[in-house]
Amino acid sequence: MDLPVPQVCERRDPDPSRMQMPQGNPLLLSHTLQELLARDTVQVELIPEKKGLFLKHVEYEVSSQRFQSSVYRRYNDFVVFHEMLLHKFPYRMVPALPPKRMLGADREFIEARRRALKRFINLVARHPPFSEDVVLKLFLSFSGPDVQNKLKESAQLVGDEFMNCKLATRAKDFLPADIQTQFAISRELIRNIYNSFYKLRDRAERIASRAIDNAADLLIFGKELSALGSDTTPLPSWATLNSSAWSFLKQALKGLSVEFALLADKAAQQGKQEENDVVEKLNLFLDLLQSYKDLCARHEKGLLHKPQRALHSYSLMKRPASGTAGQTREPESVQQLESRILEQENAIQTMELRNYFSLYCLHQETQLVHVYLPLTSHILGAFVNSQIQGHKEMSKVWNDLKPKLSCLFAGPNSTLTPPRSPQDGVSPH
Repeated sequence: MDLPVPQVCERRDPDPSRMQMPQGNPLLLSHTLQELLARDTVQVELIPEKKGLFLKHVEYEVSSQRFQSSVYRRYNDFVVFHEMLLHKFPYRMVPALPPKRMLGADREFIEARRRALKRFINLVARHPPFSEDVVLKLFLSFSGPDVQNKLKESAQLVGDEFMNCKLATRAKDFLPADIQTQFAISRELIRNIYNSFYKLRDRAERIASRAIDNAADLLIFGKELSALGSDTTPLPSWATLNSSAWSFLKQALKGLSVEFALLADKAAQQGKQEENDVVEKLNLFLDLLQSYKDLCARHEKGLLHKPQRALHSYSLMKRPASGTAGQTREPESVQQLESRILEQENAIQTMELRNYFSLYCLHQETQLVHVYLPLTSHILGAFVNSQIQGHKEMSKVWNDLKPKLSCLFAGPNSTLTPPRSPQDGVSPH
C-alpha cells in the first residue's frame, strides 16, 4: 500500500532503484561488516603533474572495483563531491575531507592526504544510502570533462533525502519512545570509544615508527661494521706485536653488513605493514566515529536554531494580525498576511517532520557505527600477525648470522673465546 504523500512541502518522485521499501521495521539495519566491506574497494593513487620546475597541482587516479572504473580526480573534485553529499544527505554520516594546503605541501603531507582521501571514499562507497546514489556513481565512473558541474547538476535535480524518502513523514512512528535518552547514551558511548581508539592509534603509530627507526639503525650499524672491515690504515708493528688478530677481525667484519642490511629490510617491512594494516584501519574507524560526532552536532544545531527562528517569525506575523482585528485593513494586505502565516505554519510543520526524520537517520547511523565495531578484531588480528611474522623473519636472520660470528673468535694465533649464549647457563661446579 502506498504511503500518504505529505502536504507540507513540494515532493519529487524518488528514484525507484534506490528508494525501495525495506522489509520489516525500516528503522533496523540488517547489514554485517563483511557485507559493507564487500560493497566496493576504491584505490586512490597519486599522479603528480609537473609544470615547469614546480609542482603546480596533484591529481589522483581513483579506481573502483565495483564499477570497474578508473578516473582522474583532483582535490577540488573531492570537495564538490563532499558538498553534494552534505546537500543530499544532511542527516547521515558524511566523513570529513583532509585539509587543503595551498603552499608548501611537502611529500609527507601529500601522502597523508592521499591516504585520508582513500579512507573517505571507501567509507562513502560502503555507506548503504550513499552507495546507491547517482552522485557516487558519477564521481567514481564519469570520465568526461568538468565532473564538478556534472555532480552539481545531478544533486540539484532532486531535493535532499527527506524530500525523496517515502518514510520521511512517518519517521516518528518508527522511533522508540525513549529515543532522546537512547541518543544521549549512544553519543556518550561513542565519544568514549573515539577517545580510546584515538589513543590506540597514537600508540600504533609509535610502534610502527619505532620499527622503521630500528631498520635505519640496523642499516647504519651494518655499514659501520663494514667501514671498520674496509679500513686501510696501516697498523704499526709496535702496537700489534706481529699479531694478525686485527687483520683477521677486519676481514670477518667486512661481510656482516649484508646480514644487517637484511635485518633492516625486515624491520622496515614490519613497520610499513603496521602502518598499512593497523594504523590505517584505526584511522578509518576514527574517521567514521568523527563523522558520527559531526552528525550529532548538526542534529543539535538544526534542532535548536531553525525551529526557534521559525517560531519567532511566526509570532511576529501573528501579532499584527490579532492587534488589528477590529481595524480596517486593505483586503489584499490581509490576504497576503494570512498566506504568509499559512506558509510559516507549513514551514514549522515541515521542520518538526524533519527533526523526527533526523532522529530516524541518526538511529540508523548509530547502528551503522556498531556494525563497524567488529573492525576492532581485524585491527588486532593484523597487529598480532604483523608482530609474529616480523619477529619470525628477523629471528631467522639473527640465527643465520650467529654462526658467521664464530670466525671472529677463531684464528691461527687467537686466544679469544666466543661469548656464552644465554641457554648455555652457568655450571654450579
